[in-house]
Amino acid sequence: MGLLQQYGVKVPHGAVAKTSAEAEKIAHDIGSEDLVIKAQVLAGGRGKGHFDSGLKGGVRVVYSPTEVKMFAEKMLGHKLITKQTGEAGRICNSVYVVERLYVRREYYFAIIQDRATQGPVIVASSQGGMDIETVAAETPEALVTKSIDIKKGLQIEDAQEVARKLGFTGKAVDQAVDTFQKLYKIFIEKDATMIEINPLAEIHTSDGEGAVMCMDAKFGFDDNAEFRQEDVFALRDTSQEDPREVAAAQFNLNYIGLDGNIGCLVNGAGLAMATMDIIKLHGGDPANFLDVGGGASAKQVTEAFKIISSDPRVSAILVNIFGGIMRCDIIAEGIISAVHQLGLNLPLIVRLQGTEVDAAKKLIKESGLRMFSIDDLDDAASRAVQLSKIVGMARQAGVQVKFELPI
Repeated sequence: MGLLQQYGVKVPHGAVAKTSAEAEKIAHDIGSEDLVIKAQVLAGGRGKGHFDSGLKGGVRVVYSPTEVKMFAEKMLGHKLITKQTGEAGRICNSVYVVERLYVRREYYFAIIQDRATQGPVIVASSQGGMDIETVAAETPEALVTKSIDIKKGLQIEDAQEVARKLGFTGKAVDQAVDTFQKLYKIFIEKDATMIEINPLAEIHTSDGEGAVMCMDAKFGFDDNAEFRQEDVFALRDTSQEDPREVAAAQFNLNYIGLDGNIGCLVNGAGLAMATMDIIKLHGGDPANFLDVGGGASAKQVTEAFKIISSDPRVSAILVNIFGGIMRCDIIAEGIISAVHQLGLNLPLIVRLQGTEVDAAKKLIKESGLRMFSIDDLDDAASRAVQLSKIVGMARQAGVQVKFELPI
């Protein structure tokens, strides 16, 4: 909420706490006995989730600082499981304590990047406070969309059109327009890829006029803009991310964890997709997407192997490198280093083609390592799936299968 406040967007009075004592103090400072405590995890569906502590719901209405402290103790340090986190859940390291306001109406408002128009687009609905996916599926007519010309920005007449279509009337129209324009300013100036306000609310006020406020927010930012958005990226909480993806980013590797058991090390996103597809074609499941890029060093390749082998589900590793800018001998050096460092005991299938491939094969041969070197991609993928299944069945039977790579 701090970023919204910096830009003058109206939000309820509240603050983030990392301990139960801090949460209790914030509740005292707010000076209200009508409060909400929200678990801060990077996942949706918090209200319907549950904690491994037994607490139901990651968003709770509370009525005293003492009650805030009690709920904070059951949230902080515990994992919240929602429909978006899966059974693994996400650790809750902080909570947001905020005043509870009485709402006249709730709306949904978002600004996202639209591939069709190649620019920002507003997606809004008069049915806020619920899953926008459900609204889109069941009542698509309730959605309001408005493309924005990025060269002109969000014009006041376009913002007014959106506000009126949502059902704002009277002074609330001007307040909504002001909010929309400030949100768009954040979107552009902070290199955002998404700003989602759900709900955007029209609340009751003591003067009876009402006010438009952002009650909850979700932001996404362009990773490529980190160098000019240091204040934003300084807020990054890596505990909310896959530790393998965090480790990969430190070495400029592109890693995405998947649910399979065949580790994939490739160069180039296109080759990564093709490798995963051919594994699926042969009845296997990739454990990851790992692209070492076009200029990786031997150290980066070694680190890539460490990340892949750290996944306990991995039962085989397929290396598929087409050397262009990326030299095959560099990959070979990384493979050799990784096997020696890790004492790798997994089937390792290597397909190298392209620049310096002969030098790479010579390095591997002289290293004294035993691995499956296969030039044909189809054969390599098939062998990876077969060996992965063998290791998987052995693990289920409690039998240790050794694939000792050093001869």
